[in-house]
Amino acid sequence: MNLSYWERKSWFSNIDITVVGSGIVGLNCALELRKKHPKARILILEKGKLPQGASTKNAGFACFGSISEILSDLKTHSEQEVLQLVQDRFDGIQSLRTLLGDDAIGYQNNGGHELFLNKDVGLYERCLQELNSVNALLQPVFKNDAFKVVPNKFNFKGINNTYISNVFEGQIDTGRMMHSLLQLAHDKNINILNATPVKAFEDTGTGVLIKTDDIAFTTKKLLIATNGFAAQLLSENVKPARAQVLITKPIRDLSIKGTFHLEEGYYYFRNIDNRILLGGGRNLDFKAEQTTDFGTTVLIKNKLNQLLETVILPEQPFEIDYSWSGIMGVGQQKKAIVKQISDNVACGVRLGGMGIAIGRIIGKNLANKLD
Repeated sequence: MNLSYWERKSWFSNIDITVVGSGIVGLNCALELRKKHPKARILILEKGKLPQGASTKNAGFACFGSISEILSDLKTHSEQEVLQLVQDRFDGIQSLRTLLGDDAIGYQNNGGHELFLNKDVGLYERCLQELNSVNALLQPVFKNDAFKVVPNKFNFKGINNTYISNVFEGQIDTGRMMHSLLQLAHDKNINILNATPVKAFEDTGTGVLIKTDDIAFTTKKLLIATNGFAAQLLSENVKPARAQVLITKPIRDLSIKGTFHLEEGYYYFRNIDNRILLGGGRNLDFKAEQTTDFGTTVLIKNKLNQLLETVILPEQPFEIDYSWSGIMGVGQQKKAIVKQISDNVACGVRLGGMGIAIGRIIGKNLANKLD
């Protein structure tokens, strides 16, 4: 890279801490670092032109897990582990709201609702049977019953006549949230370099040598917050999971409000700016969707269209405006990985599709790994 003296001196010299990834985790990590180390030179490296991965591409759900998701998690986690997962999600959203303010992130508390297709009567009945026990389990988090049975007031078709709703769930404007985090980072004198992917790093004992496409430089500490792309730099149990999303054009007199889940959370939709945003479907082909490649597939786009036509908007004309995809980080366990890799390197990855809920908490915990 043809760097001038000024460029090397201003951007790549005497770096105290480098964070890889300018998503929810990376930005919150850097902000926590600034609070703990007010005079440190902090640099964030981002591979994309915008925060790449899932942070600017998600559905904007401020959620804690639908009842069927929680029951599914209880098959592979202890009750205490599930309680802690939900507590972390709740605390993370409250912390994010406190940091940025509800207006800045477009927060609305319209509830989160799980719909059950007519074919899923067995799942619905099991969720009803376990409703009281799940509410009792989560009582320490919400101080009240989280899940309630409510009528199908939005007249969705092909589903049971009632939903199971979490009255505490909300929704945000993802773009406004990320813009606010980026602005706060700039205000705190945190340098962010976009289109600068990290290719390799080496802990030398006295610091960390970072190699990008164009330059190699040294930082005292390195914190990795790349989530779905973690396997490109780390040997941790994190696999990429592509999430495909589409959005309709504005719909006149759209009455639907809230966040909605189907089929144990594999499908999800919400209202935004008089549109319906709908995503999911990786359960149709887990192998194909275990990728870091952005893009959409005919299989999943057709399924999402079918849900719009037959369940969500069966009696309302609509047009698809466009579609996109994001890359999540998942694993066999829902708990995020926040750990020391070497003396001068740590990571915070595998958010399991709950980046909005736990991104701030994971970022803060990652920053504390330097202590």
